[in-house]
Amino acid sequence: MNNAGYGYFTSIEEGEEDKIRAQFETNFFGLVNMIQAVLPGMRAQKSGHIVNFSSIGGLRAFTSTGYYHATKFAVEGLSESLSQEVGPLGIKVLLVEPGPFRTDWAGRSTSRTETQLDDYRETVGKRMAASLEGSGKQAGDPVRGSQAIIEAVVSGDTKLRLLLGEMAYKLANEKLDMLKENFEAYKELTLGSDFPENER
Repeated sequence: MNNAGYGYFTSIEEGEEDKIRAQFETNFFGLVNMIQAVLPGMRAQKSGHIVNFSSIGGLRAFTSTGYYHATKFAVEGLSESLSQEVGPLGIKVLLVEPGPFRTDWAGRSTSRTETQLDDYRETVGKRMAASLEGSGKQAGDPVRGSQAIIEAVVSGDTKLRLLLGEMAYKLANEKLDMLKENFEAYKELTLGSDFPENER
């Protein structure tokens, strides 16, 4: 189970490069290193499960955690490609996408920006405060979440994505609706950007 990661709260503008790079080293490259370490053995035995922890934040982005989302969006893309590469070899990939769970993620394990520009007080500042206030009160139960992961792996028909928690399910489906609305709004421009049929 590939579950290394932490949050970094800041506006995009105020993000500090050393902290951004450190987060990518843990949340993304740490996961890559583990995958590369276990794949030779899995390929040899033609079986296995790679369980990569993403987040609902790998599907939906919010203010104040843009760099965290960037790491998790990267995990999503990597895992989607990986599943296509290793699936024919008998290896399954599961992307776990939890919503808010009662862990230390929003508490002491989180890194926060040292500066807070007034222009972001109503967006970044409010979400930072709300996340800290909600730490330890999240609806997600780590024990039940862990059991759901085990059940998905042993089911014999592991799908690529496993949302965990009611909030994750709600936010993911809202994202589907948002994408569809966005795609349809620009449908004419989208389809009009190809060469005409008679010029292909």
